[in-house]
Amino acid sequence: MDFVQCLLPDMSTKILTCLEDPSDLIRVSAVSSSWREFVIGNGLCKHLCLKRFPEISSVANMIEVENRVVPMVSQPEKTAEWLFLERDHRVYAFLTRGLSNCVKEDCLVDAIHASSTDNYPEESILNTLKPGDRVDYRASYWSSRGESDPTVPETLTYKLISKLCLISEIHVQPFQAYFQFGIPIYSAKAMKFRVGNPNVKIDVESDNRHESAAAQGSYCDKFVWTYTSPEFPIAQENILQKFKLPEPVLCVGGILQVELLGRVQRQQLDGLYYICVSHVQVVGRPLLPTFDVEILDEAGQCNLKYCPVERSLCQSSKKSSEGGESGSPRFHRFRASLRGWEQIILNTLLGARADVVDDDSDEDDV
Repeated sequence: MDFVQCLLPDMSTKILTCLEDPSDLIRVSAVSSSWREFVIGNGLCKHLCLKRFPEISSVANMIEVENRVVPMVSQPEKTAEWLFLERDHRVYAFLTRGLSNCVKEDCLVDAIHASSTDNYPEESILNTLKPGDRVDYRASYWSSRGESDPTVPETLTYKLISKLCLISEIHVQPFQAYFQFGIPIYSAKAMKFRVGNPNVKIDVESDNRHESAAAQGSYCDKFVWTYTSPEFPIAQENILQKFKLPEPVLCVGGILQVELLGRVQRQQLDGLYYICVSHVQVVGRPLLPTFDVEILDEAGQCNLKYCPVERSLCQSSKKSSEGGESGSPRFHRFRASLRGWEQIILNTLLGARADVVDDDSDEDDV
């Protein structure tokens, strides 16, 4: 019995919204034309995407960039509204699928700003992008300015590799000053982070972001934050400490800020409290080049760009590279024969007796 036809639309919708994998919704829409119309007409793929990733609700418009795979061409039997519903169905299905298949990697691409820096550029925030606490036998770390009040926080602001990233973990390594007496560790007591997007009026990439110490206080109003994590305690240890989120967080806008709370270590030389960090790492999944966002206003409204052409090109290049590596069977036999002759020549040069190679087998190999 076709329950979609027999039951009321609300009941059928309630049943199909129990599916949590976008691939299942695609399979449902392929059962029959009536099921496809029901899935697309009720926006079930969009509902699933918003259910799992509510941050997508800030999307005001959907843009397909030169979609040569499934071009949205006006057809007499289809209205413009239905074509838009098909587009949303297709894009949200790919988006949910891409967010679900999390291949974790480091998502930081650049350092934007530190709330304070003790000695620039030797102790710049740029040092935190490099793993470890030493580079070329030189200490590599960021250091805040000294404060007499241990409760003064510090912030480190970074640019992510994509404006659309699914963040799952934050890694922070405090710095241990091995060149000071007692080898102190200048860690913070706790940390939290926030994600968001730059103010639409600010061009982050062209801003003089690393050196401006006088204008550091004005940076707080240059970003719109859409999510703030809970606090994570930091141990006073010189190791890369990993903080895993209970649920992955979708960053729309490509900006992440780490806030370091509380100061533990006082420097003996001046009696002030410092925070020093060797390395910061953000683990997640960027969605470039298939998806990108364009921020429209300060409220975080954005255009979601879907680029299926780039996606198909990436897949074709991957297939071509795989094909080049595999090659034909004749090529494999030829390469194997070359390796055999190389081994014979090597054994001869080393004074070993080369094995006698049968002429018939050589001809077959070639």
